[in-house]
Amino acid sequence: QVHVVESGGGLVQPGGSLRLSCAASGRTFSAYAMGWFRQAPGKERLFIATINWSGARTYYADSVKGRFTISRDNAKNTVYLQMNSLKPEDTAVYYCAVAKTGWESSGQNEYDTWGQGTQVTVSS
Repeated sequence: QVHVVESGGGLVQPGGSLRLSCAASGRTFSAYAMGWFRQAPGKERLFIATINWSGARTYYADSVKGRFTISRDNAKNTVYLQMNSLKPEDTAVYYCAVAKTGWESSGQNEYDTWGQGTQVTVSS
């Protein structure tokens, strides 16, 4: 059985930074793409960033492009989301997900394993 666990969320002031981590177990991590999504209160869950199996290819939502960076360490079975220049509208629960294949994707139906999420709150 596959598990992913997110960590690193918290409260940060506007303009600040956070790094989220997602540790995966139970599957050959390096064979699969990974993604980050977020869900703000009362809104649907949205795509944020994705990375292919090797880490060579990434893709971002326009709302975070230039501010967020996704990366992975296959030796540690971990994917990261570095978030800079945070804004109040970035406040959400952030979810990590494991893709069905090694290719990056923004589509939620391309992911079959999800974490429980970590709360990120951007507020002064």
